[in-house]
Amino acid sequence: MNSEFDEQNVEELENKLKHSTKYDESDIQVLEGLEPVRKRPGMYIGSTDERGLHHLIIEIVDNSIDEALAGYCNKVVVTLCKDGSVSVKDNGRGIPTGMHKTEKKSAVEVVLTKLHAGGKFGGNGYKISGGLHGVGLSVVNALSVWLKADIYQNGKHYFQEYRRGVPLAPLAVVGDTQDRGTQISFYPDKEIFETIDFNFDFLKVRFREIAFLNRGLTIELIDERNDQKVSFCFEGGIKEYVQQLCAKKQTLFGDVLYLQKVADNYEVEICMQYDDGYAENIHSYANNINTIEGGTHLTGFKNSLTKIINDYAIKNKMIKESDKLSGEDVREGLNAVISVKLTNPQFEGQTKTKLGNSQMRGYVEKVMFDGFGSFLEENPATARELISRCLTAQKARDAARNARDLTRRKSVLEHTTLPGKLSDCTDKDPKNCEIYIVEGDSAGGTAKQGRDRRYQAILPLRGKILNVEKVGSVSKILENAEINSMITAFGCGIHEAYDESKLRYHKIICMTDADVDGSHIRILLLTFFFRFMRPLISQGHVYIAQPPLYKVSKGKEDKYFYSDEALDEYLKTIDQKGVEIQRYKGLGEMNADQLWETTMDPERRIMLRVTMEDALAAEEVFDLLMGEKPELRRKFIEDNAASVEDLDV
Repeated sequence: MNSEFDEQNVEELENKLKHSTKYDESDIQVLEGLEPVRKRPGMYIGSTDERGLHHLIIEIVDNSIDEALAGYCNKVVVTLCKDGSVSVKDNGRGIPTGMHKTEKKSAVEVVLTKLHAGGKFGGNGYKISGGLHGVGLSVVNALSVWLKADIYQNGKHYFQEYRRGVPLAPLAVVGDTQDRGTQISFYPDKEIFETIDFNFDFLKVRFREIAFLNRGLTIELIDERNDQKVSFCFEGGIKEYVQQLCAKKQTLFGDVLYLQKVADNYEVEICMQYDDGYAENIHSYANNINTIEGGTHLTGFKNSLTKIINDYAIKNKMIKESDKLSGEDVREGLNAVISVKLTNPQFEGQTKTKLGNSQMRGYVEKVMFDGFGSFLEENPATARELISRCLTAQKARDAARNARDLTRRKSVLEHTTLPGKLSDCTDKDPKNCEIYIVEGDSAGGTAKQGRDRRYQAILPLRGKILNVEKVGSVSKILENAEINSMITAFGCGIHEAYDESKLRYHKIICMTDADVDGSHIRILLLTFFFRFMRPLISQGHVYIAQPPLYKVSKGKEDKYFYSDEALDEYLKTIDQKGVEIQRYKGLGEMNADQLWETTMDPERRIMLRVTMEDALAAEEVFDLLMGEKPELRRKFIEDNAASVEDLDV
């Protein structure tokens, strides 16, 4: 060791300590009650943006669903009130109203004021529940200006009111009733959230999904602000879910195959159907939670599916032992929903998106072997047609693998002139890098001049890319020059070969003209991502650039506007004498510095992140807009042309 270096370090450290601010026991803070929630809300609801706001409602609804799972509730009504508050009412047993022995207050007040208090930590409260941590009601209470709890139980109406988590009075009986259940009403706190405007469509998507997963449960969503109302109840449960997933396609099985196993401490439901497409569409859930990262239940399903089909094909001499079908082969064209419910679920991470209970893999595999295996034996004609499809997929696999391998050879990207004329950035850290997919060489040239070369790459496309929704061959899709350019540039591969660690840009930005052709190209791009590189969307890597529609010049001052409404509002506030208005028809009409200033500068640009909140709705939209039935597409356009402002996946 270098003694001179050590002495220098010690001296520097001593100087820092001499001049540092005091730090002792008086700096240690203890947050009581619900203070931690208001201090760090993101720890409990993920964020304070629109997503976090809606999480408040989901937390309360999850409690009602737990009552439904226990067999005591069959209806939930969510009301978005005119004053901006929300009411969630169910017909379950109602929160216990008796005095808690150790807390010396009502059980209602305990669950509304104590973190990690509830009926989900053992005992006889709930065998199966989605909300694991017992923080739902108390968190909602802490983050609301006011909250009111109405409990209808044993012929009595109980009531208690709170202000920012603090009770105004103890729980009290305020009348008699024949109703039963719980009603929680609350008004979110403007001091906490970026917005307190609830989105009807967002909630509609989630509640439809919950209704599918809990057959016979009715969920009503009422919006008093604009007189909207929807009600969901699916007696067929996930069977109806899969029927809707492939409603507009030719299917293989005469009816959706439904498998179920109910035991003391778990339940497995599997529903599946093959269509004439090539994309696999599998959704997995555990205790009503969308496990978008999969887990043991999904692994059990995939492994057993591959083994069952291979065993049948070998037994019936359709393939040799050495030519087994891969998982990708047997899942081509598959639509499936796997829903498991179990006691003490273990989810990886706080986001609860990957199931970790190891025994669930075996449970699912047994259901598949007993159910799907018997189905193939009892339906030999269907089984042979299915295996024939799988063999066709296997033949196309080699061509697909060659295209995927291309993306993994770094030398190809570095030394081959790409059809899309990629202009790469100099930074090699994917977290810092973004790539703009640009419409045409003209706009591409402007973007190349205006970009920041350090972290912004440009990939111009020559015209519209292939509509992958209409092409039945993966190999043909991968032969398309524009699609190959994107796959190669992104570096992460597609389908089973998708590898997040090899993604070269963490922001993939679709930058097209603000006209009909530009919208079409954007939909084509999103369709390709959704079908072949879905994790790009689910992991939040895909964005849509928002170039301005207008430039307004008055004297030496230029202003940019991104909508007709914004322009109209501005023009009302100024003297319009000498004002020049330019309508941008395309990105190529902008100078490089204008494109940078309005659309590419991270400090000033506006971008929309593409999300995938509702896979079923996305399936329906892509099939409708890009599929083979023009009469349905025409009707959709006629019905929605006047009202559509944006299309979100």
